[in-house]
Amino acid sequence: MQTQIQKWNIRALSVGALLGALLAGTFGSSAFAVPDQGADRGTLGQLPGGPPSFSGLVELVKPAVVNISIVGSRAASGQSMPQHQFPQGSPFDDMLRQFFQGRPGLQARPNGPSPQFRAVGSGFIVSADGFVVTNNHVIERAEEIEIVMQDGERYPATVAGRDPKTDLALLKVVADFELPFVQLGDSDAARVGDWVLAVGNPFGLGGSVTAGIISARGRDIQAGPFDDFLQVDAPINRGNSGGPLFDSTGRVIGINTAIYSPSGGSVGIGFAIPAAMAEDVIEQLKTAGTVQRGWLGVQFQPVNAAIAAGLGLDEPVGVLVADVVEDSPAADAGLRVGDVILSVDGSILEDQKDLPRIIAGTSAGTELDMRILRAGKERGISVEIGRSETESVAAAGDPAAAPEGLGMRLSRLDEAARQQLGLSADHQGVLVTAVARDTPAARAGIRRGQLIRMVGQQPVESPDDVVEAISQASQSGLASVLLLIEQRGARQFVAVDLAA
Repeated sequence: MQTQIQKWNIRALSVGALLGALLAGTFGSSAFAVPDQGADRGTLGQLPGGPPSFSGLVELVKPAVVNISIVGSRAASGQSMPQHQFPQGSPFDDMLRQFFQGRPGLQARPNGPSPQFRAVGSGFIVSADGFVVTNNHVIERAEEIEIVMQDGERYPATVAGRDPKTDLALLKVVADFELPFVQLGDSDAARVGDWVLAVGNPFGLGGSVTAGIISARGRDIQAGPFDDFLQVDAPINRGNSGGPLFDSTGRVIGINTAIYSPSGGSVGIGFAIPAAMAEDVIEQLKTAGTVQRGWLGVQFQPVNAAIAAGLGLDEPVGVLVADVVEDSPAADAGLRVGDVILSVDGSILEDQKDLPRIIAGTSAGTELDMRILRAGKERGISVEIGRSETESVAAAGDPAAAPEGLGMRLSRLDEAARQQLGLSADHQGVLVTAVARDTPAARAGIRRGQLIRMVGQQPVESPDDVVEAISQASQSGLASVLLLIEQRGARQFVAVDLAA
């Protein structure tokens, strides 16, 4: 089976691995069900001659961790749900078949033709009045949701709000007493090598606890526009989705969301949404049921080594503006195509996802100070962030392949060419009519029919403009020159090696 990043979508409850708890740890213990920073956590439990125990921490947090059971129709999900799978020869095979007896992955409605699926996930209570955090992918196709407490008590739940972009959802349950809950911790303070504890409902086996360490930070697994996952080696499996990842104080520093697995079972590579990202989302879902994000209105691409050379930068830093949306905050602030955004409010943009994360986390109406590079000079600019009404707060273009030179035939964009390409009369640029094989332009990915809108940071309207701008770049000693290429309305800078 091909190795892949895989969410524990409750669509399948196959059993790939059940063991993997670590016995050593450094956690304290407490008699309180709700973590409190001022509480005395006592001492570590320990067997005579044995390693420290996690029992104190488990007793502290476990009452607030819930199993989530959902019912949905096959029609609602748009696909059938696979049956439970059991590894042949597994010592748990017979036990699990008995455990799941009468709970197949697919079963028919008693009074209707649509087949139903039943599946499970995990969650945790974050307030005494019954708000429960889980993953959006756990409940997105659910028709009925029920949470199961550690003592077996069951409560129906409703969706208070959800946010697909961060894969978070907030549920609400009603009980006639205050529920135990846990608090979010400071995931920014978590370091690689810190101990963590995962509690959840893998394969429907509720109340399972595993331990491990933070293996890495800032992982981008291409799951969404704001990926910034904690990587952990605590064994987690299908059904753990939405469950909490605790630090040594009993605070939630992550929400377990995905695993990297060749088999569907844990191989010690799991990913959790940091609490720092989840905290604001949860609060907005609690108060408004939805998440409002800031909007800038640019399309951008990362500055790689080739583009940095074309801009005269010593090293790749910032993001390159490839397009500016009309009547957007970026346009109002005077941002231009070809500008390099170096920093926002003092935060240097070292990764292409830094910009959308910052903008998304900024309230509409807030002014941000940006440092930009324009025409080789650094300057400041102030932008008033707008409210996002679309899918994108600041869209990242695909990084250009590293190009290696020039070599193309150009022509003016005349009326005939505009009609052929479906362009308006005021559309500007220079048309690429041919690109020779194994030439600098070809290696840069430039193709016949594309438009060159800019060379460097200068707009061009004729082949002579292009030739002159390239000549100036070469005479300036630049190793490469940037071309803003447009095709079918999409724009992207490519860097062409002048030394080729």
